[in-house]
Amino acid sequence: MIHLYDTARREVVPFEPDELVTLYSCGITPYDSAHLGHAQVYLTFDILQRRLRDLGHETRCVRNVTDVDDDILRKARELGVHYLDLAAEEIARFDRDMDALGILPAWSEPRATSAIAEILTLVGAVLDSGNAYQSGGGVYFDVTTFPRFGELSHYDPATMLALAADHGGNPGDPNKRHPLDFVLWQPSLPDEPSWESRWGPGRPGWHIECSALVLRELGETIDVHGGGRDLVFPHHECETAQSEAVTGVPFVRHWLHVGLVGLEGTKMSKSLGNLVFVGDLLKEWEPAAVRLALLSHHYRHDWEWTDGDLVEAAARLTSWRAAGGPATPGDPGDPGADALGSDEDGLWRVRAFLDDDLDTPGALAALDDEASLGRSVVRGAALLGVTL
Repeated sequence: MIHLYDTARREVVPFEPDELVTLYSCGITPYDSAHLGHAQVYLTFDILQRRLRDLGHETRCVRNVTDVDDDILRKARELGVHYLDLAAEEIARFDRDMDALGILPAWSEPRATSAIAEILTLVGAVLDSGNAYQSGGGVYFDVTTFPRFGELSHYDPATMLALAADHGGNPGDPNKRHPLDFVLWQPSLPDEPSWESRWGPGRPGWHIECSALVLRELGETIDVHGGGRDLVFPHHECETAQSEAVTGVPFVRHWLHVGLVGLEGTKMSKSLGNLVFVGDLLKEWEPAAVRLALLSHHYRHDWEWTDGDLVEAAARLTSWRAAGGPATPGDPGDPGADALGSDEDGLWRVRAFLDDDLDTPGALAALDDEASLGRSVVRGAALLGVTL
């Protein structure tokens, strides 16, 4: 049985899904290249899916593309290009980087702009439920109508206000009834894309896009939802409120959030510009080494990137490849493999560590031990997405 930390419950709990497992990983806003923080999130969902498939589950992971929001429109304006042209260029680059790292393809990768009809329907449903109001040409969610607001993040009001301000929530908006109310639909500026609605022309807010895509692609309740830890509030808190206000059922069974990657003492972020891009690393290092460098850090913890991570990963890769013995026949994705319990190619030890809250550093250390004894680690490495 897999055990995973759940953000809402604030503890490691058993994860017992049905045969089909539905997952939604918040994807990129395509106005710049993918950096290591992005890669760590998508690699975490990749490892979880690999273990679930190894156990015999079918996985459907949706990874959205936020191709219309404040950030991409601002960057397109600065560059003097159409926002969809900017998105297309960056999506292609992102896909190349993820393919190189061996990230499993998403079951679906929908764009926000593909769901305008669903967004309009959802905004209308939130209004009809009494959880939203019109003001200043926009539509806002009224957080006072949702008593469970804050139960995902467990933040106090002061922290929520500070985070809302940091993430473009504009607590001081005079059109709001409460500083934490958030936008569902907003008027567009003259140079921004606009769609007709019964509340006037405009564009969707950030949070409503993901709710509409989850409901359209996967249904009212999904097994796993997550992303970087910085998305817990406001994004995922707001998603939960607006979705459950309409459906009346739990939105997510298990919340999975990934720690933040830092550089020289500060979290990597596009706004700060202190980024290490995946594409730049792949120009100089083997993709498997980059993947191993990321896997050497536990997904749930914040950590600091250094070039030493890659040096260590490359040495590990060399050691594993030098280990004695050919690849053991069989598919690491076959749950019936090694039925007698022998640890052929380190597979069973990797499985045990992954079942303990996706402990990839422990799994790597286990394979190091096997390789140091001259034993092949081909199948254990394969379960981690590394081909030797």
